[in-house]
Amino acid sequence: MPMPRVSTRHTRTLAVGVIGPGRVGSALLEQLRAAQPRLQQDHALELKLCGVVARKQMWLDCDDAELNARHGGAQVWRPNDLDAFAQHVRGNDGRHALLIDCSASDEVAAFYPHWLANGIHVVTPNKLAGSGPLKRWQAIRRACAESGARFRYEATVCAGLPVVQTLRDLLDTGDQLLAVHGMFSGTLAWLCNRHDGAQPFSALVREAHAKGYTEPDPRDDLSGRDVARKLVILAREAGWPLSLEDVDLESLVPEDLAALPRDEFLQHLTALDAPMAAKLAEAHAQGGVLRHVAQLDRDGRASVRLQVLPASHAFAHTRLTDNIVQFTTRRYCDNPLCVQGPGAGPEVTAAGVFGDLLRIAESLEARA
Repeated sequence: MPMPRVSTRHTRTLAVGVIGPGRVGSALLEQLRAAQPRLQQDHALELKLCGVVARKQMWLDCDDAELNARHGGAQVWRPNDLDAFAQHVRGNDGRHALLIDCSASDEVAAFYPHWLANGIHVVTPNKLAGSGPLKRWQAIRRACAESGARFRYEATVCAGLPVVQTLRDLLDTGDQLLAVHGMFSGTLAWLCNRHDGAQPFSALVREAHAKGYTEPDPRDDLSGRDVARKLVILAREAGWPLSLEDVDLESLVPEDLAALPRDEFLQHLTALDAPMAAKLAEAHAQGGVLRHVAQLDRDGRASVRLQVLPASHAFAHTRLTDNIVQFTTRRYCDNPLCVQGPGAGPEVTAAGVFGDLLRIAESLEARA
């Protein structure tokens, strides 16, 4: 009689802590919870949610056994303490630990080198580490090299689209980046697609904000600064020491609105209507379309601006929140390699973060 097959798979456990349960963080927590049974059964991977940190409070599984099911409504909370939170997720049993930063906080990003140096993996859609001070970025890379911890940030560029991974694969296989052209803002893509003169531009901005397509402060999108950060992240991925101040940036925000508090700015959105109506009229006069375009050339020159493109241009045929990124490389020199798809929204951004988590999990060995 044949012996029954005995599985030799060992369960890999990954302790996870989530920072920033906002729109993206909450979507991610729902995705993690829904996927846990399938990952456990099909891939022998246990995702153990150990805690959630908000701006002033944190919830830990040691205080609330139902944290996985009630992350937002847990009854027991402690004051926010990122050092204590990281130590709790890491534990003292040699387990694999990973922190997911879904905040938009520079203060949180400043912790990354320390966490990584201590062997804690970090995944984030927060652009402030990858596009912030070059010295901090270099410290992050050193910490990863010395500890073996992984830092992944796919969702910093185009939400769930495989842009960073595509560039990484090209470079790792010996290709050379020559230029990048693209529409990196799902928000501005949506606004450009919808801005046809039928309603004021300010009304479209308010709608995009309500849908969660914009950053918490829409000026991060409208100024082009958010796109510039993405361009810096890709340049640094290719080994080019670009900084934010190196990007030639054209803002859509009038100077007199740039320094206002966010809520006051939102009350003065109608100041955008006349300039944007004029730009739309210019595009129509030329038989073209308005598109927000970022460019990085082989000499490291970077620019972000609103452009009138001919109706035949590839960027003229994007839909809704589509991002499109063209990589011109030594191999793809005559016909650039393109990545295109939706580039805004909490669910697709959270999926990009989740994908990074799973890539890290694939590399982990089972520990007793």
